[in-house]
Amino acid sequence: MKLAGVVMCGLIALLCLSCATGPTVMYGDPEATETLTVDYGSTDLQMIAEKMVTSMLVHPAVTERNRPVVFVGKVVNKTSEHIDTKAITDKIRTALVRSGKVRATAVSDVPDELIEQLDYMNKSGLVNPQTAAKIGRQQGWDFYLYGEIMSITKRTTRVRDVYYKITLNLVDTQTALIEWADEKEIRKGQKRKTFGL
Repeated sequence: MKLAGVVMCGLIALLCLSCATGPTVMYGDPEATETLTVDYGSTDLQMIAEKMVTSMLVHPAVTERNRPVVFVGKVVNKTSEHIDTKAITDKIRTALVRSGKVRATAVSDVPDELIEQLDYMNKSGLVNPQTAAKIGRQQGWDFYLYGEIMSITKRTTRVRDVYYKITLNLVDTQTALIEWADEKEIRKGQKRKTFGL
């Protein structure tokens, strides 16, 4: 009976010790290939942005103009997954602006805040009129960028195959012509292990 009590106390102490140590946290390389599941992930986001930005920056619609202004619109999610499409457009916009070859308007992200700031500077009487941003001087945009992401999923008992395709279009706002378009395709497969193997 005493032995059982000692063993029980030892197990409880071991359990408390294991709970007290907590999980191990480590940093990983954000650009390392992520292959936990076939679901849309960080590697897909990086591949999409790299492909689209590289393609757009060498196209004559961009190279033949002096730093055109782009309104980065929405990417419509037509997959069965929850995909944060704003992360896609943010990554693409950031890479385009960092290239120095394209400028992007902030109107798509903060229109209400911009209007409030302009109103404050011009109507409050608290800002020096010589330094206040003037109403009606915001830069228009040369292009509107939009697109969609879709997926096709096939599965059997042991295999799951997911195909993703993202398409982007760059439209000239003066002519409504699509001046550039490209797509990125990704296929991912996952095979479940057979029991006992």
